[in-house]
Order: sequence, then structure tokens, then C-alpha cells
Amino acid sequence: MEREKLKSRLGFILLSAGCAIGIGNVWRFPYVVGNNGGGIFVLFYLIFLAIVGIPIMCMEFAVGRASRKSAAQSFHTLEKRGQKWHLHGYVAIFGNYMLMFYYTTVAGWMLYYFCASLAGRFSGLDTAGVGEAFNDLLASPLTMLFCTLFVVVMGFVVCALGLQNGVERITKGMMLALIVIMLVLAGNSFLQPGAAEGLKFYLVPNLEQVKKVGLGNVVVQAMNQSFFTLSVGIGSMAIFGSYIGREKSLLGESATIAALDTLVAVTAGLIIFPACFAHGVNPDSGPSLIFVTLPNVFNAMKGGSIWGALFFLFMTFAAFSTVLAVFQNIVAMSQELWKWNKLKATLCNILIVGCCSVPCVLGFNLWSSFQPLGAGSTVLDLEDFIVSTLLLPAGSFVYLMFCVSKWGWGWDNFYEEVNTGTGPRFPRWIRFYLKWILPFMMAFLFFHGLYAAFVK
Repeated sequence: MEREKLKSRLGFILLSAGCAIGIGNVWRFPYVVGNNGGGIFVLFYLIFLAIVGIPIMCMEFAVGRASRKSAAQSFHTLEKRGQKWHLHGYVAIFGNYMLMFYYTTVAGWMLYYFCASLAGRFSGLDTAGVGEAFNDLLASPLTMLFCTLFVVVMGFVVCALGLQNGVERITKGMMLALIVIMLVLAGNSFLQPGAAEGLKFYLVPNLEQVKKVGLGNVVVQAMNQSFFTLSVGIGSMAIFGSYIGREKSLLGESATIAALDTLVAVTAGLIIFPACFAHGVNPDSGPSLIFVTLPNVFNAMKGGSIWGALFFLFMTFAAFSTVLAVFQNIVAMSQELWKWNKLKATLCNILIVGCCSVPCVLGFNLWSSFQPLGAGSTVLDLEDFIVSTLLLPAGSFVYLMFCVSKWGWGWDNFYEEVNTGTGPRFPRWIRFYLKWILPFMMAFLFFHGLYAAFVK
């Protein structure tokens, strides 16, 4: 069977960026920036994005493009006889499924809040009332399950329409709309009275805050954010490398995708902080920022229901673009590994992901007594820990060693693939850094994540 191809370079960039751009760009990045010295953190973040995130992304794309396979079969195609690198393919399959077992629930929240904001359901509610509305959603397994299954079914239906006619066409439309909505929301925030204080807190370098947090902590936070923002390590990016031609070198493409991801993350802060400071609301992070703090901010604005609906439409597009990208990966893996046709892969995976998303939903209500990572934790926290803390850094280490080690695919093969096509070239001198320094940085990220989860 001839492998599907993306229709355009723009489709490749927007699909890959859509996979990278997700909830963390909005509910984590701005808060971390503001609390770690503003512009100083951003500077460190950009440095680590260039020396950690982008090289690993290049490797995923190179493995995908050279093999013309998803992570399920790419290592098997490129490794030498008798090697065992292909075992990571099974880890990647598990990682993509596990990511969707909880991400679909969060995407369902976004969809629910878009509809609720459009209907004006939060208008007139005080701070306690807005908070109670989110608690009511979490306490209703049927409502959450309906939203989650709707996301699952719609995502796989789009994948069933085909790579070009379904995933690429829908994602291009969503991503372009996301950028427009994002700029409109940022413009509205700038116009709020008192917005300048929010911008100052967010972007002006704050040495006092750096001293308070500690420079070492700021650097580690920047390295963490620059790596995790790109969603590399479990083959979610490699699949799109397998769908493109060799007209463009991969360094330039990776840098463009990272820049787009960063643009969305930075602009999210330009939406959130001016609005919060203008209306005297203390910005938070995580779900409470999105589902409690911001609805209160929109309530205080003139035309708040419309602005709230636009914001949650933006969030729905950000979440659903990731869902589509990973679902496409899951469908491709199923077809390659188990030789299923597209219809069978779609139907079976609707069943698999739908059923396995139920524990995350129930973790907030019927199974709330199950707190796997300590008091207050949920099934979602456990699943996110497995993917973000364990699989992404460990998987990135595998891609790194596969590409630079003589016991893997090897530097020469990687170097030729990553530099095929026009555009910026991967420098040859960087081999020493990739082989002897970056592996230790990846190991640090892995063990620091464990330390932060279980020791701090």
C-alpha cells in the first residue's frame, strides 16, 4: 500500500505545531514565566529550546522521514540486524495511547466551557459561583463522559477521512483560526484599563524575583519547559516526518514549528496577565486558571460572554489539534503493526481510547478516593506523570542515542537525512555536544522529574 503524503509544507508545519501546541502552552507557560523573572526566564527558555528541544525534534523527524514509518516500525526499518531499538516502538505506542486516555477528557472540558460561555451560563455568577460550576462539571461523570466520547469519536472520524482530506484540512483550518482568535484576544486584553501592570509582570526582567526563586531553579524550569513544550520522545512528531518529501532540510522546519509553538505560548500570557491585572484577579496556573480564574475575568469585562466563548474556542482548537495529531499516529501505528485497514483501525481505536478514557473521567468523582500520587491527586495526574515525567524524556534519550551512536542508526545516516533538502544545515561540529553533553542533560530532566514528584 502506497504511503499517504501531506499535501503541502504548510500542512506539515501546522500539523506538527498543532501536536506541540496544547493545554500546557496556556495554563502553565505564562504562569511559569511570570513567577521566574519574566524576560529573564524567556531568554533561558529560548536558549534551551535551541539546544535541547529542536535537536530532539530534528531526530524524530529524521527517523520518520528516513523510514517512512510511524514509531511502531521506524526503528525496526532503520536498525541493524540483531539490534533491539525497535522495542521502543512498543513504548511509543503505549505513550500515545496513554496521552489520549486523559487528554481527551481535558479537550472535553474545553468544548463544554465553549458551549457554556456561548450560552452565557457564567454571566452574573460571583467568584464562588464560577468555582462551583467547575466543581459541578467534575462531579458529573455522565457529562464529562459524553464530552470525552464526543472528542474521541469526532477525532477518529476526521482521521478516517484521510490524511489530506481529513487531518490536514481540518487542522490547517483550526490552526489558522486559532492564531486569528489568539491575536484578537490579546488585543482586547491590551485595551483593558490597567493592562500595563500585567505586561510588566509578565515580560519585564525581574531580578528580584529571580533572587527570590533562585537562579538555578529558573534555569531548570526553563530547560523543563523548552523540552516538554514540543511533545517529543514518543514518536508523535516522527509520524509527520514520514509524510513529507525531502525538499526541505529538517533543522529549518523544526525551528519554524518551535517558533510557532513559542508564539502561541507567549501570546497566551499576553491574553491572560493584562486581563487579570486589569480586573484585580490573581493569576493562577493549571485547570483553576482556565476554568475558574479566567471565567471570573471575562465576567468583569463588557461583552464577557463573547470574549469567554472566543477564549474557549481557542482552547478547544489547541486541544483538538493535539488530539488529531496523536490519533493520526495511533491509526498509522495500528495499520502498520497489526495490518488493519483504515476503517478497522478507526473503529477499534474508538473503542479502545473511549473505554480507556473512562478511568480519568471517574477519577474526579466516583473514584476520587483513589489518589495515586498523594493527597489530592487523581487518575489524570498519574497518567500525566507516566507520559510527561517518564516516557517523554526517556523516549527522547532513545531517539538521541539511536541517531548519534554507532550502535544505533548512526551519526552519518542521521546527518545525511537531517540535511537533505534546502534550508539551514545541521552543523557537523555539534556531534560532540549531541553525543557527550545532551545525553546527560536528558538524564538530568528524567531524574529531576522523579525527584520533584516524590522527594520535594
